[in-house]
Amino acid sequence: MTGRPLRSLRDGRVVAALLVVALAVVVLLNQFAPTRSAYSATITNTGNTAATAPYFTCGAAALADASGALFAYDLDEAAGSRTAADSSGKNAAGTYQGSMATTANPGACTRDGGTAYTLNGSTSFVSTPRSYQNPTTFSEEVWFRTTVAGGLLIGFGSNQVATSGQHDRQIYINTAGQLVFGAYNGTTQVITSPKAVTDGAWHHVVSTMSPTNGMRLYLDGTLVASNAAFKAPENYTGYFRVGYDTITGWPGAPANFFFTGQMRYAAVYSTELSATQVANHYASGR
Repeated sequence: MTGRPLRSLRDGRVVAALLVVALAVVVLLNQFAPTRSAYSATITNTGNTAATAPYFTCGAAALADASGALFAYDLDEAAGSRTAADSSGKNAAGTYQGSMATTANPGACTRDGGTAYTLNGSTSFVSTPRSYQNPTTFSEEVWFRTTVAGGLLIGFGSNQVATSGQHDRQIYINTAGQLVFGAYNGTTQVITSPKAVTDGAWHHVVSTMSPTNGMRLYLDGTLVASNAAFKAPENYTGYFRVGYDTITGWPGAPANFFFTGQMRYAAVYSTELSATQVANHYASGR
């Protein structure tokens, strides 16, 4: 009878010792095993917000406003091409005149892929297939890169391919390397970017004109010059030209009217693009 209590006591001490050892092992595992040790934290940032650009590519941005476009040329065709496809859906494909070369992997609109149109400064330009009767509300747009102070980016001329007798609604680079947007109606009116754009970097330019807001010039998504008082360009029928036409008589006009450099996404709209639309188009290429 006296052996049973001693054995029970001894068995109880063994069990207790085993439990202590097991607990110690569990503690050690929790401290040293990576899969068993972790922490969590919650960080609240009330000072910043995150958002996405309205459009991921230049093509998507242009397509969003295609209903108001007269034409939209991606200018990413293969070297030697003669046709500049119209991505606006208006069936207004342009014609590459003179030399048509390309540059691979352009820095503008890189998410779109493709190449950039390279203009040689002596024969290269694009002309539209049809004429337009006196556009009074319009927007002109193009991505470009150059180191040359001079040349027409986009203009409206009375001749499709030769030197135009009447010419206005022009964006050009003056001899100081600044962007100029000009229109004529009895007198010449121009607005000019404060800074030069001949740094070899890609830039995005938009000019707008309307009877409501007059002339506006945007550079890299920002309004840089305006003239609300001049609201009507010269009344004539003409063609839009990309890369060349005469700039004779305009302030700061260079001796060579041909643009030298690269271009992508040239478009003209029959509407006045808003500041938000312009900023969205620029952001889509950055």
